[in-house]
Amino acid sequence: MKRAVGVALAGAMAFGSLLAAACASPVVGGCPVFPADNAWNTNVSSYPVHPNSDAYIGSILASGGTGFLHADFGSNPDYGIPYIVVPADQPRLPVNFTDYGDESDPGPYPVPLDAPVEAGGDRHVIAVQQGSCMLYEMYNAWPAGGGWDASSGAVYNLRSNALRPAGWTSADAAGLPILPGLARYDEAQAGAIRHALRFTVRQTQRAYIPPATHYASSSADPSHPPMGLRLRLKSTYDISGYHGQARAVLEALRTYGMIVADNGSNWFISGATDPRWDDDDLNQLKSVPGAAFEAVYTGDPVAGR
Repeated sequence: MKRAVGVALAGAMAFGSLLAAACASPVVGGCPVFPADNAWNTNVSSYPVHPNSDAYIGSILASGGTGFLHADFGSNPDYGIPYIVVPADQPRLPVNFTDYGDESDPGPYPVPLDAPVEAGGDRHVIAVQQGSCMLYEMYNAWPAGGGWDASSGAVYNLRSNALRPAGWTSADAAGLPILPGLARYDEAQAGAIRHALRFTVRQTQRAYIPPATHYASSSADPSHPPMGLRLRLKSTYDISGYHGQARAVLEALRTYGMIVADNGSNWFISGATDPRWDDDDLNQLKSVPGAAFEAVYTGDPVAGR
């Protein structure tokens, strides 16, 4: 069975790579949000269904919540994850890592003290630097004196597909970058989100699937989704009745899928903070059941030690 899946995946990946190469990467601040063939930007509509798909979906549904999608962003600034674009000459400030310094990229970071901070407990701070096209992300970040205190931080070259070292976290539990997985208003309003989305589940496995590099669970239950697992909206699920921003989100979920990036409320999809979101439009997503998704095979989990 694994060999058959592997052969099918190889063909699908070859097709996906060709398709991705023909498409431009998403752009933020004049920078590509990773190369066109990056995992976040890869069309997985033809990828094989994961052999453990039913168990993964059943586990998520059994662990609580409404069992339906939820946009964890909207016009209210208390929801969503903000980011900022800074110029190439933005002054760099020191960063003191308070928890995961040995798995964080050292400062200084070109992130001003007035950079927007995610509301709520995670307090993510994200900055894209123009010119260098470097992405800076921090978790649990607080302005402190002339710099920042943060639990962890990660720096990414937006022109590269390089991953975090195996076993390392980032500003996200899965060791993934956050920015490429955010639904962004301009994309949704234009009707085309051309990348996978970030989402959370309540219970995860002590394992990860690359491009994730880190787990955040003590559970060895193989039915629990590992970090980095990608789900795809089934092609048989009818989205013809959906419209506007919600329709753009669903098209992305059917083509690029969504990736388990953190522990949190089940089926919560992440988006960038923006007052222009239409909450009534996004509320259409609340009618999409988790059972309308399937897990996609993108590789075997790396078990935690």
